Amino acid sequence: MNSFMQTLALIELSISCSVIGVWALQKFSPNPLPFAAKIFLVLLIGNVFFWPLGLGMELPLAAYVRGVTGDLSIVLTLFLWSSLLPSSKPTPLAFKFAIAIVSFCFYPFALGLGMIDPYAWGYGSISFFISVLVCALVCGLANWTKGVWIIAIAIIAWAAHWHESSNLWDYLLDPFLAIWALIAFVGKLYRRRRDKARSGYLFRPG
Repeated sequence: MNSFMQTLALIELSISCSVIGVWALQKFSPNPLPFAAKIFLVLLIGNVFFWPLGLGMELPLAAYVRGVTGDLSIVLTLFLWSSLLPSSKPTPLAFKFAIAIVSFCFYPFALGLGMIDPYAWGYGSISFFISVLVCALVCGLANWTKGVWIIAIAIIAWAAHWHESSNLWDYLLDPFLAIWALIAFVGKLYRRRRDKARSGYLFRPG
């Protein structure tokens, strides 16, 4: 059973690595890649990461990546995978802000700053579980269905012990998700300020 779960973890991370590769290719491509081409590239690159290639390496590339990063949170994994969909829409700025704020509050205390250990809440705290459900409810009220599904699947994965960790935090948040949310939020604010400044310059009297 443990071997089966390890294999699933490697498949999951191989797909995530290949999605990041396709995203990078898309950034450097002058034209948008068709959906079929994206799926083909994900399968191709995913196989490169999943199967041992030799070359002095006893394990697949995904195993070495996992040794450095650990298991990515389900939330980040679903964000990555859903980015390939043709109908994928930008993540709301408010959600990025929420992740950034939670990360700023969570990681210092989880790493030993102060007497509060929020990481312990992930081991079955009813209050924490209810707060996660409230977040999903807020996403639903904001008409962001994707957020509801992502949080719901993360909770289901935690309940099913999909990853080695039994802590709900590890299914909802990871350092890479926190860094992405912070950079995306700051970048969005900068672009808004830049566009506002340009607009004010263009319409300035005289």
